[in-house]
Amino acid sequence: MHLHKEVEEEKLRETIQKHFIGKIEQLPPIKSSVKRQLRTRTVYYLDILEIDGKDVLFKVGTEAGTYIRKLIHDIGKKLGTGAHMAELRRTKAGPFDESTLFTLHELQDAYHFWKEENNERFIRKVIQLVENGVNHLPKIWVFDTTVESLCHGVDLKVPGISKVESGINQNSVVAIMTLKNELIALGTSQMNSKEMLGEKGLAVKTEKVFMKPGTYKIT
Repeated sequence: MHLHKEVEEEKLRETIQKHFIGKIEQLPPIKSSVKRQLRTRTVYYLDILEIDGKDVLFKVGTEAGTYIRKLIHDIGKKLGTGAHMAELRRTKAGPFDESTLFTLHELQDAYHFWKEENNERFIRKVIQLVENGVNHLPKIWVFDTTVESLCHGVDLKVPGISKVESGINQNSVVAIMTLKNELIALGTSQMNSKEMLGEKGLAVKTEKVFMKPGTYKIT
């Protein structure tokens, strides 16, 4: 963050702690991929690492969909100094961090080893299983007979559920899995974990399907 005027460190830290941690309201910038309307986002932490004159190096953890450029602009506005983003580096997204990063050149090498030398060890490291992308999400496992309908985008009903993770609340993003721990779909829970173990009702509204129809087709 580059401040347009120097500010006392104590005032900077106090302003961030008081106004920019927790639930904040943010209006997306004019040039954005979403509708420009005020929305609420969560800032989990914002740690100042270094201050060099008007330049402030910080690390921030936010809810998906938070615009860091706009966050910096709003901090500058609240300080009365103005501010803009000088540089941004994403170090983590969901369950992935910098330890899982590979360059396009490394991806090209991995493809070469697999295609030309029949060595798939490197490409299996570079291209991860899709299930790794939902490691951080609560999961619901369904019976094999339920899988095919889910592949066509049908919402998940209680009778199709085999088991669930505890602690799921209503309106949570959940991963729907086969009994072999294969990802079928993502959805929004319509009830909590205990209710999902009942006899009837809509458990999950299916939002995004990953498994192809026919994979678990029962004849």
